[in-house]
Amino acid sequence: MTRNSIIDSICSAILSSGKIILSAAEEGLKITEKTSARDLVTQYDRLVQERLIAAISEMLPDAQFVSEESSAKGNIDAVDAFIIDPIDGTTNFVHRMGNCAISVAWYKSGKPFYGAVYDPFAGEFFDAKAGDGAFLNGEPIRVSDVPLKNSIVLFGTAPYNPELTDETFDLVKSVFGKCQDVRRMGSAALDICHVACGRAGFYFEATLSPWDYAAAAIILGESGGNLVDLSGNEIKLSLEKTSVVAGNKNIIAESGIINA
Repeated sequence: MTRNSIIDSICSAILSSGKIILSAAEEGLKITEKTSARDLVTQYDRLVQERLIAAISEMLPDAQFVSEESSAKGNIDAVDAFIIDPIDGTTNFVHRMGNCAISVAWYKSGKPFYGAVYDPFAGEFFDAKAGDGAFLNGEPIRVSDVPLKNSIVLFGTAPYNPELTDETFDLVKSVFGKCQDVRRMGSAALDICHVACGRAGFYFEATLSPWDYAAAAIILGESGGNLVDLSGNEIKLSLEKTSVVAGNKNIIAESGIINA
């Protein structure tokens, strides 16, 4: 099976998993708290994860997996490593707000190869293969180059880490006076993709896990954007959490958020 046919099969698995999410009935949700009342998982998170891992394993039996809803974490530097978030934005999903996504990143020997982020509620499929550009539903996308004063800024609240709340909202306040407006949407993967397609100038969050940003980072990079931490360091994918700033480097510099 060629790489392109494998990618096609991965896309098919993601799209079919999206149908599972769309079929979820509110009264049928089995909601479990993981670390807190803000950290939720449903049977659909687990079902989508199992479906994706099974489909990919059938094509690539030696593939390693790092997935949010699995306690076992594979080797992220393996020849074929997949970083999966079956539903990024589970809290939105639980409250029937939409704006959640399936996120799948394929890294080969530690290097980004392919990323896909699919919002089944909006019918938007973002993807990118290294060196081939980034796309939304098959159409090329690029990051915005408009000034910060004419841009929306997206942010996450690091809800599982309340010790970061003051830092987060201090940064929001510092940026709010310089941009057109700010938005808190609830899915890091989609927020980064909204930046990648030019809807927002940049996105930031004080801490994220690799499955939150791995696929979107590939899409962002192929759309001309940059991914750094709040100290301005380029982010190298690892199992460790990191702060994230994603967007056009000129707009990020204009905001002053790196030096805030």
